[in-house]
Amino acid sequence: MSKDLFTFNSDEQIQRNAPLADRLRPTKIDEFVGQDAILAEGRLLRRAIEADRVGNLIFHGPPGVGKTTLAKIIAANTRSYFSVLNAVLVGVKEIRKEVEDARERLGRYGLKTILFLDEVHRFNSAQQDALLPWVENGTFILIGATTENPYFEVNKALVSRSRIFRLTPIEPHHLHKLLVRALSDSEKGFGKKQVKLSSDAANHLVDVANGDARSLLNALELAVETTAIDAKGVINIDLQIAEESIQQRAVLYDKEGDAHFDTISAFIKSMRGSDPDASLFWMARMLEAGENPRYIFRRMLIAASEDIGLADPQAIVVIESCASAFDRVGLPEGIYFLSEAALYLACAEKSNSILGILSAQRAVRTTQKQDVPRHLRDSHRDGVHSGDGDGYLYPHNFADNWVSQNYLPHELTKEKFWEPTSNGWEGKRKEILREWKTKQIDDQIE
Repeated sequence: MSKDLFTFNSDEQIQRNAPLADRLRPTKIDEFVGQDAILAEGRLLRRAIEADRVGNLIFHGPPGVGKTTLAKIIAANTRSYFSVLNAVLVGVKEIRKEVEDARERLGRYGLKTILFLDEVHRFNSAQQDALLPWVENGTFILIGATTENPYFEVNKALVSRSRIFRLTPIEPHHLHKLLVRALSDSEKGFGKKQVKLSSDAANHLVDVANGDARSLLNALELAVETTAIDAKGVINIDLQIAEESIQQRAVLYDKEGDAHFDTISAFIKSMRGSDPDASLFWMARMLEAGENPRYIFRRMLIAASEDIGLADPQAIVVIESCASAFDRVGLPEGIYFLSEAALYLACAEKSNSILGILSAQRAVRTTQKQDVPRHLRDSHRDGVHSGDGDGYLYPHNFADNWVSQNYLPHELTKEKFWEPTSNGWEGKRKEILREWKTKQIDDQIE
């Protein structure tokens, strides 16, 4: 449809006044930064876009990672009509109108319709059900975008008819590339201005943006637009200006350097040492520095097994639940799940008896004879002729569901790999297990 002069000028004015993040939004797949796992040369999604063979898709991931941008790239590369709706602003009535228009285009002109539905998780079950028949019969192709896990928040029928692509936070080196593009692009960025961004300021913006390109570019735009030009005509963006622009103070914390490893070490050792105050302090320091909360959860999951272990088997359940809740909620409220997890580990009874697996591994590597004792072998295949399984005593046929028999290779009969502490759950089992082990050894000697 042709535009009159007024409409054209209006669109031009809107584009000039658009935020930097919107102005720099790529229109071609080669300009897209990040998400190599799904968009690198030869990957399925890239091939589908380039071949204009895009089917029903759902993009999910945190804000600022390129979900809407990918949809617009598809729009620029497709021969289908591209329609955009936001689930926050529309309902079933608007969906019906889109269906009618899509059917008319298909019937009259043979033109397919791609419907991009932003924030698809905001639709309730009935609204999502209203989409299903038309997605199923091909009236339109659906591309949904969501910050939530679609397997929880999107109708299962829609999920089953769509290909799911997870977009992850943008890597730091890609964010640095975006900064360079923003400062050098004279048409859409600040290429016509003399902007000098210090390396400290750039690193801080990238760290605090934490994989969110929109947040990064918004902060850069605020810094450039609010900083006075010096006598030489240069806009100097230093660390202090970067801190003010992204509203977060820089913390001495280099994710690739000593401060990173020293801080996470202090955090782990504080939880291991049962100091809840220190645990919270070191975790807060990491969060203030822009550390990825999922990295902190991964370290706490390790600690739940390595340092708590069987003294409190629920520890790993609690940490996993907190991590799952964090994925559902995100920041800022997600900080409560981080805190709960760290405090639980700091306050829990401790045991590192699970390290017995390391002793077992050493035995496997050094013991010559590791044959499975005949009574423990599988008797289902050829037990009648080979005697495999003969002599096995079924524990459930005995009192306390236990009977003395050897379960280790003969050479390792006297070995003890697991050394339980007297703490918590394993402490309650320690004595009876010790008695059973002693009886097993004595019976083998006899």
